[in-house]
Amino acid sequence: MENLFAALNAVLSFVTPVSDFFWDFPKMFGFWKDIPVLGSFSLAIIVLVGSGIYFTLRLGFVQIRQFMTGVRTLATRRSIHTGISPLAAFLLSTAMRVGPGNMIGVTGAIAAGGPGALFWMWISAFFGMATAFTEGTLAQIFKEKRGDNFVGGLPFYARRLCGNKAWVGVALSALYIFYALMCLPAQGLNVITSLGSIVGLVGGEEIPLRSTFYYVMSILLLVFITFMAFGGIKRISRWAEILVPVMAVIYIGTAILLILTNLGSVPYFFHAVFAGAFKPEAVFGGVLGTALLQGVKRGLMSNEAGQGTITMAAASAEAHHPCEQGIISALGVFLDTHVICTMTGFIIIMAHQWALNPEEWKAAGTYPKFLLSIHALTPDLLQTFVMVMVSICFCLFAYTCVMGFVTFSEISGNRISSSTSFITVLRLLCVFVTAFGIACSIAGYDLSNLWAFSDLANIIMVYCNVPMLYLGFRYVRKAAAHYAKNDGTPFTSETIGMKVDYWDERKDD
Repeated sequence: MENLFAALNAVLSFVTPVSDFFWDFPKMFGFWKDIPVLGSFSLAIIVLVGSGIYFTLRLGFVQIRQFMTGVRTLATRRSIHTGISPLAAFLLSTAMRVGPGNMIGVTGAIAAGGPGALFWMWISAFFGMATAFTEGTLAQIFKEKRGDNFVGGLPFYARRLCGNKAWVGVALSALYIFYALMCLPAQGLNVITSLGSIVGLVGGEEIPLRSTFYYVMSILLLVFITFMAFGGIKRISRWAEILVPVMAVIYIGTAILLILTNLGSVPYFFHAVFAGAFKPEAVFGGVLGTALLQGVKRGLMSNEAGQGTITMAAASAEAHHPCEQGIISALGVFLDTHVICTMTGFIIIMAHQWALNPEEWKAAGTYPKFLLSIHALTPDLLQTFVMVMVSICFCLFAYTCVMGFVTFSEISGNRISSSTSFITVLRLLCVFVTAFGIACSIAGYDLSNLWAFSDLANIIMVYCNVPMLYLGFRYVRKAAAHYAKNDGTPFTSETIGMKVDYWDERKDD
């Protein structure tokens, strides 16, 4: 076990510098740095924010025009014959989006880029809503019906857009599955440790990792993950419909409680965010590039706009029109960043422990920085209650991410093979990798390099997905024009000038 872990860690130790290279390229070169203003930005920022701006302008600010239409769609009850409802798909994608990154990622962005990073998270997410609309619509256009489920997303629309070459879909499916497998161990550990924190807080005594409690809880967690995995997309989506609203309400309610008990710090929050984003010394001193990089980077890790990973959820819905799920995908970005991440931003910035408690802030890790801020804002009488609520949220955030990785891996796997044996092996592999990660962590092995792998995988997925969005954008524009016209005619192959079997079959039903 130790030798296996040492070999794994040795491989992953190379991940951080490679990840930094892809995220910072070409800022490490002098010729690029010498370019005024532009030299502060990496290619990753230009691709993500630039694409969001491009899609926003070409689609006529669809994220604003169709915002309330998306809300009404989510609120409408409908009978579903194949796949899941638009609301269930929204909650399934939210289960994946709203994870520990909403706490850890935002804290890390502010710690590295200052309060102004939150502003750039807002901006990138606003334009990212148009990117999410584009990829969500493409996922619906090219989805496929398999039994009583829909499958689709990046591996499916990439194959169609690249001349129906099978290897393209297989390669992207394998890339996502590998990415998910690398993320599952850490998320499984997050569930277990947060459960230990909850019990420890209530009981007033810290529970050691190597204890009967953790062994028993790990086994129960793996049994439940197995139960969920073998229930397929519909079982996981039903649980997401329960867990996602609960965890969102608990987290937002806890954050609002802290805001209300610290109302005097609210003006400081807005001053720090906007001053950190726009003060002249930040622009000319290179700090703007850091704040913007952190805002976009951590925003992507949270809302996943442009990454293509959430497209599997968008494709799984039984929609009346492809753009219907496109705007719902955009709403997912709004909820994740402009609501959930903003709550974390309030906590970190209002506490401003980097100024009030600099030594402890500097020495603390990312999640301890978040907890330090929580402690600073919480009245003494509410300390235990607030920490229990935060631990419950962290547990649910991590668990829903585990469900998302398992589900989306299965959907992606359908691009490789839909055979029962292949899907069964894939489900078992997800459970095994989660178990391996939990066992390593409880044994005391460091899995921090897996987080660096997430950074690397995120940007690689972006560089694979964004070109596909440009290739398919002409179809998205035609679909959006048809959706806006709303003249009662069905969406078919004729609408976009490309063969889409499911939508032609649906017209005849």
